[in-house]
Amino acid sequence: MPEPICPTDGAEKKDLEVADNTITCRLVTPSEELLNEQVVYASVPAWDGLIGFQHGGSPLVSRLGLGKLRLDFPAEAGSGSREYLVEDGFVEMGQNELVILAERAVAAEAIVESEAKAELAEAEARIVPDDAPNKLEAVEQVTRAKERARLKLSMAQGSKSAGI
Repeated sequence: MPEPICPTDGAEKKDLEVADNTITCRLVTPSEELLNEQVVYASVPAWDGLIGFQHGGSPLVSRLGLGKLRLDFPAEAGSGSREYLVEDGFVEMGQNELVILAERAVAAEAIVESEAKAELAEAEARIVPDDAPNKLEAVEQVTRAKERARLKLSMAQGSKSAGI
């Protein structure tokens, strides 16, 4: 790697190296910005499957689905991962910035297992009435509620076993 034109001290050079392999990740809902940090990798649930993002990735815009968002942080930030349950919206990658606009998002550690169990029981007890005006839409809503509740419970149990 050629030497920089402007001499830098060690701290500035280290900052440049960190910036070389990270992307800025923003997670935004209609009510708040949940995250604006540097990450080395992001696994995002698009509507049609998982998409991985890292430094140098191609520009992309996609619909966000329901699922687990996993963010991996650089060594300087503790090398850990953080997970969020995200649902609906859009994701945009461009110029090493990932913007996730989600209708709903909650950090895994904020999901309470007992509440997730209750939500799952309620979702599984729901039935679509025979006289529903749009039966297909009603079935999709029930199916989505079950999927969301199962994912919440899984994430709550995973956070608990990880000691979060």
